[in-house]
Amino acid sequence: MSQPSIILAPSAAARVATIAAKQAKPAILRLAVEGGGCSGFQYRFGLAETVEADDTVVETDGVRLVVDAMSLDLVGGATVDYVESLGGAAFRVTNPNAASGCGCGASFSV
Repeated sequence: MSQPSIILAPSAAARVATIAAKQAKPAILRLAVEGGGCSGFQYRFGLAETVEADDTVVETDGVRLVVDAMSLDLVGGATVDYVESLGGAAFRVTNPNAASGCGCGASFSV
């Protein structure tokens, strides 16, 4: 059985490429899920230096999104986007596995 994949939207890939270039780092965005947040789990983003052995990797426009195996169970099938609005700009996860989420979109429950 193959694990559901995850999608890196072009807007998010472009933002990662810009940030990585400014910091002289590889264009690799790591998405992890950790316990906490107002709904039980929260998303954590960061630039990664390398890809780990158990990571799932998807690529959009030359930018890689990496997700560890444990986090992928909670975000499989999700889309990572970069959204700019009046409230600010942020990476946003549209997660079909989330039963509920908080108003800010930073945490969720399953």
